[in-house]
This record gives sequence, C-alpha cells and structure tokens, in this order.
Amino acid sequence: MSADPTQPTPSQPNPSKPTPSTGMPGRSAEQIRKDIDVQRQQLGTSVEALRVRVTELTDWRSQVEQHKQQLIIGAAAIGFVVGVRLMFGRRKNR
Repeated sequence: MSADPTQPTPSQPNPSKPTPSTGMPGRSAEQIRKDIDVQRQQLGTSVEALRVRVTELTDWRSQVEQHKQQLIIGAAAIGFVVGVRLMFGRRKNR
C-alpha cells in the first residue's frame, strides 16, 4: 500500500487550508487592521443598542403605562377569583 501522492502527508501541510500564522491569502496587515476597526465599531454600536433596549424593557413604570388596560383586567379577574373563593370558603365553614 503506497501513499496517494495527491493527498498531503502529515509532514506536508494542506495548501488549500491557511495556517494560523498566514491568515487569509492576499490580505495585507493594513486590511486586517481596518477589518478589526470596523468590527470594533459594529460591536460598540450593537452593545449600545442592546443597552438601550434592556433599559427600556426593565423600566417598570413605562411598562405599566404601556400595558395599563391589561393590568386592570388582570387585577379585576384576580379580585373576582379571590372573592369567589372566599365566599365559597365561608359557606363550607357554616
């Protein structure tokens, strides 16, 4: 059994895969720096947008204001259920 000459051996690196030290072929160090700067800016923008969104969602006062009708309906339903349970509880005790 002889080795296939078209397949790289462990001592020969695969030329189609870049090694960690060479990176993507054809890119200069300046292009890589520019890409890193663009990624940093995008990350900063994303983090800021996320911070604003988290602040909006965790502001309970604005949530109450936005969902006032649902809260009133829910409170009325809970009050009704509690009242009915109390009423039937007193009847059983008599």
